Amino acid sequence: MNPGLTLKRIVLLLGDIAVLYGALAVTLVSRYGTFAGTRAAQSHFEPFSVLFIFWIAVFYINNLYDMRGQKNTGAFRKGLVSAIIASAVISILFFYLVTDYGIAPKTNLFLFLIAVSGLMYAWRSLYNAIVRKRVPLTETMVMGSTKAAEEIIRAIKENPQLGYRLTTDPAKAELVIVPPAARADTGLAAMLYRAATEGVTVTDTTSFYEAIFKKLPLADLEPAWFLGRVANRKTIYDFVRTPFETILAILLAILTLPLTLIIALAVKTTSKGPVIFRQTRVGEFGKEFVLIKFRSMVANAPDGSAEAGTGAVWKTENDPRFTRIGRFIERTHLDELPQLVNIMRGEASFVGPRPERPAFVGELAKEIPYYELRHLVKPGIAGWAQLNYKYGASKEDAYEKLQYDLWYLKNHSFWLDLSIIAKTARLFIAKN
Repeated sequence: MNPGLTLKRIVLLLGDIAVLYGALAVTLVSRYGTFAGTRAAQSHFEPFSVLFIFWIAVFYINNLYDMRGQKNTGAFRKGLVSAIIASAVISILFFYLVTDYGIAPKTNLFLFLIAVSGLMYAWRSLYNAIVRKRVPLTETMVMGSTKAAEEIIRAIKENPQLGYRLTTDPAKAELVIVPPAARADTGLAAMLYRAATEGVTVTDTTSFYEAIFKKLPLADLEPAWFLGRVANRKTIYDFVRTPFETILAILLAILTLPLTLIIALAVKTTSKGPVIFRQTRVGEFGKEFVLIKFRSMVANAPDGSAEAGTGAVWKTENDPRFTRIGRFIERTHLDELPQLVNIMRGEASFVGPRPERPAFVGELAKEIPYYELRHLVKPGIAGWAQLNYKYGASKEDAYEKLQYDLWYLKNHSFWLDLSIIAKTARLFIAKN
């Protein structure tokens, strides 16, 4: 979208790598008087280089390369400290439990963690200050008064580190963002064409919105837009995904069998009712399937068990229907272990839109445009919408989550799925 934005991320990544090796250099010089001149120093270079890959991965999982978060706020500092702590734990495990590099750097690892923590905090704080105040900004003109345009304007005002500055003067504009409907206005289209020939970058609201927010602006889209982008999008990954996930689900089911038996026993002995909760959900191409989970609610609550028959009820974050053990397994997502069977049956995937109940689907499809498109892929245990939006318990929440779901459909790939799984695991660990 913006070469400048990409360059900022590259600079940020290269700076992190430089800090990691700089901290290693500080450590080795303080212990041996040189960075690479002694055998002891040289023996540290290779294992630490491998370890740094994990540090970068942890930073990515913690969204520390998302430019919207590069500002010196309490939330940023908390995220950075959390990433450093997680990386420190990985570093300890790396040398003492996993690897066999012939070194167990107790003192050196301690010195490295102190050095890298201080240097990384200073570097990141300096970077944030520079990109927010001292980096040249692209003069940007946002046309139209749609909801998406309003969100873009607000994002530009609140996040100068993205590299944009609003202007209403066409003569100053270096970037013009126009609504999709502008293409139907021949006069405006001709003016934008002339601007493009003079070096002004012209893009549409949808593309810019998607690049910044990682979701789609439903209100600005027309049915034809989805053809070829979402509705007919197929990749090699789509064809190999099902057999790969089936094999992986079988392996995970075997590995987690002892844990599964323990949870089943806990559910059975702490509350009345069946161990397994069965509920009809809507899956790929609108086909209904029976989703299975460990029962986490009291047996006769609305939608709380297989015996429930009082109609669909939204689940809330602190729902009183949870049993004592049920609240724990729901919060830790251990109640979803039986869904490995759904994946083996080909009814669900590890990553995808969260499946909803038929009653909700029928209601939401009438009120939210393009809602049925989320059924073009299999539903998932984890998902882009679940990762980026709070727990949904209303039609408004369903609308917001759909914007993320459709962005996922448009962009899904093996690497995106891997990223979603990793970030979901990070949230799970942070939450518990």
